[in-house]
This record gives sequence, C-alpha cells and structure tokens, in this order.
Amino acid sequence: MQAEVRKEDLIEAHLARLKRAAEAISRADALLIGAGAGMSVDSGLPDYRGTTGFWKAYPPFRGRTYQEIAGPQLIRDDPEQAWGFYGHCLSLYRATVPHAGFQILKCWAEQIVGEYFVFTSNIDGHFEREGFARERIYEVHGSIHFMQCSRGLACGPAIWPADGIDVDVDETEFRAVSPLPNCINCDAIARPNILLFGDDAWVPMRTVEHEDRYEEWLAKFKSKNVVAIEFGAGLAVPTVRVECQKRSKTLIRVNPRDYLASVDSISIPLNALEAIQGIDDFLR
Repeated sequence: MQAEVRKEDLIEAHLARLKRAAEAISRADALLIGAGAGMSVDSGLPDYRGTTGFWKAYPPFRGRTYQEIAGPQLIRDDPEQAWGFYGHCLSLYRATVPHAGFQILKCWAEQIVGEYFVFTSNIDGHFEREGFARERIYEVHGSIHFMQCSRGLACGPAIWPADGIDVDVDETEFRAVSPLPNCINCDAIARPNILLFGDDAWVPMRTVEHEDRYEEWLAKFKSKNVVAIEFGAGLAVPTVRVECQKRSKTLIRVNPRDYLASVDSISIPLNALEAIQGIDDFLR
C-alpha cells in the first residue's frame, strides 16, 4: 500500500510540474527553446552519455573516448577512421525522423507565444528540418550538414552544404571505404563544420551569424518575460543549461537525470517527448 501511495504522489508531482510549465509558457512574451543531446534521443539517435554510452553506440571504439574520436587530431592522423564516424553520423541523422515533439514545440512557438528562438548544441539539423525558421535557430556547435576545410582558417573561411556527400562506411570497424570529401578550395580533406573537442581548425563564420541574430533577438526582449524550456542538456557540456538559466525570467528544465534547477525554476524529470506531450495536454 505504501509503495502505491508513493507512486501516486509521484504522478501528482509530475502533473503539477507540467501544469506550472504550461502556465508559464502561456504567459510568455518570448520562448527560448534550449536543446541538448537528450532532445534527439527520443527520435532514436544514440545517447553518448558517459564513455560506456559512446562505446555502446560504436563498439569498435571501445577503449577510446568520444573526445578523442570527435577531435581535430584524428582527422589529420587517420582521416578514414574520422570519416568512418562522421560518415555514419551524417547518414544516420539524414535517415532519422525527428520525433513528434518538434511539431508540438513549433505550434507553441508560433501560435501560443508568437516569438521564439532555438538555442541548440545538437548538430543534427532537426529543428530546421521540422520547419523552424532558419533565422531563429542558433546551432552553437555547428551542423554536420555543412562542410569546411580540415585546415581551418589556414585555408580560408569557406563553409558549404554537405548535399551530395555520401561516405561509405565499414561498420565493423567504422572506417570510410569510399573516397573522402575534399575542400572546395584546396586538396585537403574536408570535415564537418562542427566544433570539435580542443578544436584549433574550427571555421566559426556560420555560427557567428547565428549568434548575431540571436543577440539581436534577445535585445528586443531584454525587459520582457522570456521563458526558457530546456531539453536534455547534461552537465558534461553545460552550454545549453547555462544559457537558458542566464537568459530567462522563468526556466523550465526537462531532463530525466540532471533535472535539478534553482528553486524558482520548474524541474521536470522526464524525457523530452513525454514532457512536451504532457505540457501540451494542459495548454490545450
């Protein structure tokens, strides 16, 4: 009996948090949507949380860290191995259908609140794919759907779409087995225009444009009621968490694990899709 009471209390607590979040969104002058890796997990993309999470998704890399694989040195030392990883990611992100929560969020942003910006550390491009306005998305770590030279600014500032790039990957070793993409300006290997760990060859121009538009948007709502709803942003790379906390009057933090926030925030210990659907029930 006691266990049943505790379960009921937990359900009531979840419903109360979802209702508070819906009320906050309905009163917002602007909505800041923050998205970390947990936003994409409900679409079926792998969770790289911790070393074991990365190894589960990519068994041949057992014994090597995600930071090592997703770093600029591997592209220089072993481009076939690096492109085994990036080629697989590019194919996977293209093939993955974003979950239903994206369209629900888009409805809130456009029809209930009317003003929004997306701040995301994800590189999968799913917000733009789901119809969010390109000029209202800040991809702070770049996008796998754009390329740059592996030499970085030593070559030049060129960034170009990855349209037509399709690298064949041997998934037993995650090595590229087809010709690698080249820079459009020189003979060097191309790489995704994403901010890698310890990246000394990042070409930031596209992301700087995103940042400029974002800062202009924030300036319009400096004294307004900006509500941030943050999905699946972890503690290991806290970029999204810090930004949403700093920029909002009210923070809604959605995370099944790292959900704790300040006492005046709304903490929801659920996955992104479950929380979105629960909040939407109250908004409707």
